[in-house]
Amino acid sequence: MAIVKKATRESYGEALAALSAEYPDLFVLDADLAAATKTGIFKKACPERFIDCGIAEANMMGIAAGIAAAGRKVFASSFAMFAAGRAFEIVRNSIGYPHLNVKIGATHAGISVGEDGATHQCNEDIALMRTIPGMTIINPADDVEAKAAVKAALDHEGPVYMRFGRLAVPVFNDPDTYKFELGKGIELRSGSDVAIIATGLMVNEALSAAETLAAEGINARVINIHTIKPIDKDIIIKAAKETGLIITAEEHSIIGGLGGAVAETVSEECPVPVIRIGVNDVFGHSGPAADLLKEFGLSAENIAEKTREAVKRFK
Repeated sequence: MAIVKKATRESYGEALAALSAEYPDLFVLDADLAAATKTGIFKKACPERFIDCGIAEANMMGIAAGIAAAGRKVFASSFAMFAAGRAFEIVRNSIGYPHLNVKIGATHAGISVGEDGATHQCNEDIALMRTIPGMTIINPADDVEAKAAVKAALDHEGPVYMRFGRLAVPVFNDPDTYKFELGKGIELRSGSDVAIIATGLMVNEALSAAETLAAEGINARVINIHTIKPIDKDIIIKAAKETGLIITAEEHSIIGGLGGAVAETVSEECPVPVIRIGVNDVFGHSGPAADLLKEFGLSAENIAEKTREAVKRFK
C-alpha cells in the first residue's frame, strides 16, 4: 500500500477553510505569504474575513490582538522565523500579557525548510514561545493530527502557537479513530527497554526506528507529544519509571524545545538519563530537505543508533 504524504501547512490551510462556516467570527491574517502558508485556501473560501497585512509581521500581530480584543477568533500566519522571531515582542506584550485569544499559525519551521537556508530555518521558535506565560504550543505530526489540532486551538481560550512544516510527511494517523486532546501525549507503541519521545515530523521517524530496534531485541516505547506546552508530565514520568531511559527527538534545537521540557520534567519527578536528538546548537544551511534532515541527525537511522548507544551505556 502506497504511503500518503502531505505537508502539515497544507492541512492548516484546509482546516481553516473547512471550519470557516462553523465559525463565522473567524478571521485569518497573513503577512504576504498566503500561497506558502496555505492560508490562501481560506482566502478563497472567505475573502471578506481574510486580511493580508503585507511584510509587516509585528504589525500583523498587533492587528490580531485588536481583532481578538473585539471578541473575534483570529489566526495570524507567517513563517516560524518571522511569527516567533521577528514578532516576538509584540506576541509577548500584546497577545501573551493580556492573554488574548490569538492563534499563531507558524509554517516552514525547522531544517526541512531546505533550500531557503539558515535565515529561514527556525530551530528556536518552540524555545521562544515556551517562555511566554500562558502560551499553548502545538506541533502536529501529520495531516490528521494537524487538522484536529486547528479545531482544538480554535476551541481553546487563550493564545496558541501552532507549528507546521513545509515538507510532505507520511500520514500515519487514522482519521476515523484519531482523537486529539490538548496537553495529552499519545503512546503509539508499547515498550519497556527505552522510551522514544518525539514531536512533529520526528514522530514517524521514531516509529520507524522502533521497528528497526525491535528486530534487534530492543523494545522501544514511542510517545507522540503534540502539545509541547502544557506538556503531558504524567505520560513522561510513567515512561521514565517503567523504562528508566528516555530519548527525545525533535526538528528543533536541543536547547529549549521538547528535549528541554522532558529533561526538566524528569529531573524534577523521576531522574533518569535523557538523550536529546535535535539540532545541536548550530545554524542550518541551504540544501534539499531530505538530505538536511539526515545530515543533522533527524532520521530514523540516527534515532536507532543513539538508542542503541544509550541502551548499551545505561541499561
